[in-house]
Amino acid sequence: MEPNSPKSEGAAKNAEPDLFQPSIFSASLTVKDLSKSIAWYQDVVGFVVDRKIEREGKLRGVALKAGNVRLSINQDDGAKGWDRIKGEGFSFLFTTDQNIDAIANRIKAHGWKLETEPADMPWGSRAFRLKDPDGYKFSISSPRRA
Repeated sequence: MEPNSPKSEGAAKNAEPDLFQPSIFSASLTVKDLSKSIAWYQDVVGFVVDRKIEREGKLRGVALKAGNVRLSINQDDGAKGWDRIKGEGFSFLFTTDQNIDAIANRIKAHGWKLETEPADMPWGSRAFRLKDPDGYKFSISSPRRA
């Protein structure tokens, strides 16, 4: 078959394009109080420390993991001002097959306030929202259970 024949053009239209298909999501966040943030991500949300990042013998950041999600949190050096708003204009969405209500209850049991309580969304998931100690916004979502 010739490359530009009508039959080959139709096959090309039906073939899935070679799209970007990442397998792991990672983000790096700058935090005001590294030890407070490490405790929040570990104790309140449930991440684990994958590795510590030290410079000149001082802890400067940690790589955290939960499932296929990786977050790095790094101590802010204050160069852009200590009171600057962080995470304005975007939020992170974590999707899990775990029970959303149980996750939300665990977070609240650790003394953290949710931005929104777990609720069924019109698009078929169940989700809630929260902010970390620096104001970064997170949504935690799962498929709605029958």
